[in-house]
Amino acid sequence: MVLQEKRTVPNFSPLSPPVTLFFFFKRRQRALKPGDSPYRALLETMELTNTRLTLQLINDNNKVRLLLELYRLQGNMTRVKINELKPLKPRFEVPDVLITEPSTEPLSLLSQDENGVVLSLGTESQRVIISARPFRLDIMEGPEVLMSLNSRGLLAFEHLRIKAFCLYKILKEEEEKVDGMWEETFKSHSDSKPNGPSAISLDFSLPGVEHVYGIPEHADTLRLKTTDNGDPYRLYNLDVFQYELYNPMALYGAVPVMLAHKAQRTTGIFWLNAAETWVDISSNTAGKVETPQTDVRWISESGIIDVFIMLGPTPKDVFSQYASLTGTQSFPPLAAVGYHQCRWNYNDQEDVASVDAGFDEHDIPYDYIWLDIEHTDGKRYFTWDSHKFASPKEMLQALEDKKRKMVAIVDPHIKVDSNYKIHNEIRNKGFYIKNKDGGDYEGWCWPGSAGYPDFTRPDMRAWWASMFAYDQYEGTAENLYTWNDMNEPSVFNGPEVTMHKDAVHGAWEHRDVHNLYGLYVQMATAEGQIQRSGGVERPFVLTRAFFAGSQRYGAVWTGDNAAEWDHLKVSIPMCLSLGLVGISFCGADVGGFFKSPSTELLVRWYQTGAYQPFFRAHAHLDTPRREPWLFGPENTALIRDVVRQRYTLLPYWYQQFYHAYRTGEPIMRPLWVEYPQDPATFALDDEFLIGKTPDNQSLIMVTMSSIPVFQRGGSIIPRKMRVRRSSSCMTHDPYTLYVALNLQRTAEGELYIDDGHTFNYEKKEFIHRRLSFAKNMLSSKLQVCFIWFLCFSDGQESQLEFDFDASMSVLTLRKPGVNAGLDWNVMLQ
Repeated sequence: MVLQEKRTVPNFSPLSPPVTLFFFFKRRQRALKPGDSPYRALLETMELTNTRLTLQLINDNNKVRLLLELYRLQGNMTRVKINELKPLKPRFEVPDVLITEPSTEPLSLLSQDENGVVLSLGTESQRVIISARPFRLDIMEGPEVLMSLNSRGLLAFEHLRIKAFCLYKILKEEEEKVDGMWEETFKSHSDSKPNGPSAISLDFSLPGVEHVYGIPEHADTLRLKTTDNGDPYRLYNLDVFQYELYNPMALYGAVPVMLAHKAQRTTGIFWLNAAETWVDISSNTAGKVETPQTDVRWISESGIIDVFIMLGPTPKDVFSQYASLTGTQSFPPLAAVGYHQCRWNYNDQEDVASVDAGFDEHDIPYDYIWLDIEHTDGKRYFTWDSHKFASPKEMLQALEDKKRKMVAIVDPHIKVDSNYKIHNEIRNKGFYIKNKDGGDYEGWCWPGSAGYPDFTRPDMRAWWASMFAYDQYEGTAENLYTWNDMNEPSVFNGPEVTMHKDAVHGAWEHRDVHNLYGLYVQMATAEGQIQRSGGVERPFVLTRAFFAGSQRYGAVWTGDNAAEWDHLKVSIPMCLSLGLVGISFCGADVGGFFKSPSTELLVRWYQTGAYQPFFRAHAHLDTPRREPWLFGPENTALIRDVVRQRYTLLPYWYQQFYHAYRTGEPIMRPLWVEYPQDPATFALDDEFLIGKTPDNQSLIMVTMSSIPVFQRGGSIIPRKMRVRRSSSCMTHDPYTLYVALNLQRTAEGELYIDDGHTFNYEKKEFIHRRLSFAKNMLSSKLQVCFIWFLCFSDGQESQLEFDFDASMSVLTLRKPGVNAGLDWNVMLQ
């Protein structure tokens, strides 16, 4: 959501897109052109232990020394860290994103001379070459260069310095070069920059690569574009009003991970830095016949260089490597995989009851109904409007009686009000972020004047989590979950609608930690939900802002989109990009948040959203009501059909979430992940796979009542065909297997079953069975009601005793009477 002028707050206009300000560090870094690097490796300083190599680098222009650290990590990864050898003060290193300190493996020295060193990465063919003058690092496999660092000479490291000395040393003809080094201003905003310039930069060359992906969040194509003639891709979490499409502008989240793919190999780069970051991409492939190469340059405003190079070689190897660093997608409760009905805002308890009843009346299942900011007492989070929501527990119980749930918004800006318990406790404990002068930082957001809790503090996060206890958050129950919005953080009267960079988090400036803020808010909220149940129940938390590692705490969505066809289209590559960097639980507001969709657009959006991992309809306060039954009987039927399709496929969706949790592989994935050697798939972003099996195709004639979704031959998909009012109502219903035979008349699949809401799966309390069909025998441990055989071979009738529809190539076996807990076989003769 964004500030609306009609609201009862001062008229601060959000920027769309954010105008360029405070970007002097980007300008300084981009002014550097490829060429000979001023950095030289001092080989005489090299130290090699069993776990790491250290080596000093010197900038021959200013004589400042850096410390290079090189690690070989388990799982075919290499870590490179570069910091000042002797900084005036510590530089920020990102905490809490890595799930553990990565395990190392031994490095060994193969050769050394005055020009450089060669190190083994564990096999004879894989090695690192460090060249001394100029400094360059190449990762090789056999004769092939997999990746080069500083091959274009764009390593830059603005060392911390004393302002007075720096200004004294600057020659007059160089004065224009220091614009923004010590202070920046824009309109009424200023950035005091007490530490001066501190930007870092490093280039990476990827020989043979033409396709790179990732670095969300951007409303752009799946394949990243070159930036030679425009702005780089920007990673800086912002509350963006009506964002532009096909633009490298920053949006709500930032994951500094890039994947590079060619037919022979997939690799990845994880740039662990939480400051404002820009990514330049260039390529030599345009109109040329030489060996392709993509060059990538990362620029961050502060911090250190800490980069993880994931060497694959397959796409799934890269997913596993990244998951070993930052964790996998949290395993949500089954209900969260169902349909969510949201609006800014459902007016009161009677409105909630009416909408809930409407779903029953029109036979449309749903699991969660959502409340936006108007449900609170004057935008005081953890409260209820005493007039509109006078009996929240009764409202929640009425939903629970139907096995349904609710989500209520809890934003991280806290109304400054001495009569508000939450504000008083945060202020008294000293938990607010500070301004540059040491006072509590205040900005303007939905409640008016607001403070911003410092979620970088573990004690603040622990306190926040405790506020979700049932005796603290009054009126709540087990079926109430949480939505964290505005957590970029959004500051209506701040620069670019966010926090001033010189705000203070303990020893660090906000510029150092900015992109971490949303992750910390969701982390603390998810922990609160877990604690309130005594560690038994899985949480469900939706966040708008995110960073690397956010996948461990819940779901994300693509923010405040619009009811336009292009926004529907771009939702696919946006979700695909998120999945590639570990965030599988993603989706877009069905129907578009801003504006009002045509009936056709709304129906098509439901038909698309039902095949994205997070399935929620949402709408702006000023739009007409948009419940699924308000567009005539014919369109209600179309929406009903696709929502019910989602529910029949919940066993398959849930199984995919389990796989994402176990492996780090994306749920919604581009075709090139499954067809990595087929160049025709490398740039496709209007088709996708759900797991390995259903294939959403675009080039096929469809009608309003048809969706181009296909099951791959050779697969077995579990379904539940008895659709009820919510997923929990379907718990004890039987399963149906859809068996799609390939040309060899075989198929395989699996079925995963657990209780759907607790952490007991961590105790191995689940059923997970492999399904297979071969030699006319279906084998597994499964309780089913129907088994459908979809024959994708020669279309001939099979010699079976059961019903066969030759026109559909469908064979049906009814009620074989088997049990999920026992081994069984069904022989077809």
